[in-house]
Amino acid sequence: MFSKIFPKIHSEGYKFIVIAVVLTIILYNLSNFLGLVGLVIVIWVYYFFRDPERVIIEDDNYLVSPADGEVIKVEVVDGPKELGLENKKFNKVSIFMNIFDCHVNRTPCAGQVEEILYKPGKFLNASLDKASEDNERNYYKIKDVHGNEIIVVQIAGLIARRIVCETNKNQDLRQGERIGMIRFGSRADVYYENYEPLVKIGQIAISGETLLAKK
Repeated sequence: MFSKIFPKIHSEGYKFIVIAVVLTIILYNLSNFLGLVGLVIVIWVYYFFRDPERVIIEDDNYLVSPADGEVIKVEVVDGPKELGLENKKFNKVSIFMNIFDCHVNRTPCAGQVEEILYKPGKFLNASLDKASEDNERNYYKIKDVHGNEIIVVQIAGLIARRIVCETNKNQDLRQGERIGMIRFGSRADVYYENYEPLVKIGQIAISGETLLAKK
């Protein structure tokens, strides 16, 4: 019960919590009302950087969601040209994370990280189509246990200014393992092959738990 009310915090959040607390003290010295506003900011920052434990299915016949948020796209597209996959067709699911969602990202499957590619870019609204080509983003190319290519893309949004990668090339991952996070509003895309989609547009996904696709 305690862990649900006060979940674990991602290490990226501590400095922002300290900044918010200091700001609150300053605001409180100006007025009680401003101090209350500062307290609300502290609570929001704390919950933004929450990193709760998740119940992972650990079944290689399924892909799980890499992010909390709303499913905004389910489609068949060309693979990311940044990884040389533009001539190959993939199913793609896009999940939009608003500023109230947990922003810790997880791998959809067990497998080995074959490539990690960071691309600097703009900070457009992450829900826009062009965000996948114009925004700051980070690609993870993973080979699952069946030999399929699974690509996760972290896309920075309108407010987000930093993508945090916590994974290394050639690293072996367990399904649902943490791979990084994006600060302050963003999106995650998943490209996959040889799985059938299980989610629909408008559905709310939970990172590590919602089943995205089935073998």
